[in-house]
Amino acid sequence: MTAYGHWIAGAWRTPEKGHYPVVNPATEQVVGEAPESAPADIADAVTSARAAQSGWSHTPPRERAAVLDRIADVLAERGRDLTPLLQAETGATTRVTSTLQWPTAVDRFRRYARGATEADVIPLAPRPVRASPLAPGGLIGAAAVRRPVGVVGCITSYNFPVVNLAGKVAPALAMGNAVVVKPAPQDPLCCLELGPLFREAGLPDGVFNVVTGSGAEAGQALVAHPGVDMISFTGSTAVGRQIAESAGRSMKRTLLELGGKGAAVVLGDADDEAITSAIGAVGSVWSFHSGQVCTAPTRVLVHRPLYERVVTGLQHYAQSLTLGDPVENSTIVGPLISAAQRDRVEAHVARARAEGARVVAGGTRPDLRPGFYAAPTLLADVTPGMAAAREEIFGPVVVALAFGDEDEAAEIANSTPYGLYDYVFGADTARAWAFAARLRSGNVGINTVQRHPEAPFGGFKHSGTGRDGGSFALHAYSEVQSLVWSS
Repeated sequence: MTAYGHWIAGAWRTPEKGHYPVVNPATEQVVGEAPESAPADIADAVTSARAAQSGWSHTPPRERAAVLDRIADVLAERGRDLTPLLQAETGATTRVTSTLQWPTAVDRFRRYARGATEADVIPLAPRPVRASPLAPGGLIGAAAVRRPVGVVGCITSYNFPVVNLAGKVAPALAMGNAVVVKPAPQDPLCCLELGPLFREAGLPDGVFNVVTGSGAEAGQALVAHPGVDMISFTGSTAVGRQIAESAGRSMKRTLLELGGKGAAVVLGDADDEAITSAIGAVGSVWSFHSGQVCTAPTRVLVHRPLYERVVTGLQHYAQSLTLGDPVENSTIVGPLISAAQRDRVEAHVARARAEGARVVAGGTRPDLRPGFYAAPTLLADVTPGMAAAREEIFGPVVVALAFGDEDEAAEIANSTPYGLYDYVFGADTARAWAFAARLRSGNVGINTVQRHPEAPFGGFKHSGTGRDGGSFALHAYSEVQSLVWSS
């Protein structure tokens, strides 16, 4: 079992406050020890990033691109060696770990290797300007130029630690920023392992730093540090509010991707194909990382004549899933990240039952020991005012609600504080497109839960601020400088 140090300035740094255990959610055994941060550790990481950022930002874009490409090569070659550790600390199934985490991280570094050479100058047409007391008149030219923000603090989520890190770090590095990463406390070990790999790929020392901690203190210190220019955070809305308040005191830029309560709306014209698609999409709440996904369609809103048909289809789907040890290839539903998260999910289900919801599938703790397991659960006869219909549960729980017409469907879909990702299912895609315009959501899938890698990603309302994804991420990790001259 390895006791890790912080990764600062291209080397392991012994933590001042010692270590804390990282626990396998499936076995409840310790898989490694992560470093506990003291304020001095955070300060050292930020100082390291500030010292390295200027040189990195002045590195020609093609050279930055080459480094990012080499990082992708190293991850493609060595990532599989880290798969057992990644699976052990996250509790994700073999299918999720092997097909999503490393391949997606590689893809993101490849994408932003190309992004490093995207045009960063937006030319503006010259304009004749009259003389004024300010300056002589004439033909005035201008351009908008994207510049690095500086030092970016990247605070990542526990559900997809490597993928989430890649989605922040790759575009930030492509734009010439340096980063200090603070992974989620539950599963930071593979994020720490990336330090030597990035150095091997040729990333200059200090451009990429990783610090960890078991509680909120490390993240709070990073957000508050005056040497940090931007915070990019993925996690809960409650923590996002705290980050926004702290960052605002020093006018830091923020990119906040927060909670969600996705609605999958099954319109009245849905045919067999659309209904089958909807059931498969909503079923992904159970079959994809045990519902620990902020974009998951955890609410299914169904036109009343189709309601029982959809509920029955989802019931059969939930009851067909294999729950168990995530290292077994047959397992579809693995454990939740911690006992605390399992208990939180169970409390939501118990409250929904007390409020009158009908438990159609699941609802009881599986007879699996050890491990932090929760059964795929379907709650029917849910009303919009119930907590289970409004609050993010972040577990394998789906709530089903009926609606009478599209006005009511839009009202229910928009009735939560969240607006990250919604879905519309119907036979007429033009009708679904029109209905999507009524949803206060940053993203809407039409008859699919598939993603487009170049689409902007982010939320409305309490689901966050800012957008990343594709070239939008390059904008997110840059400042725009206007240059004006007399022609």
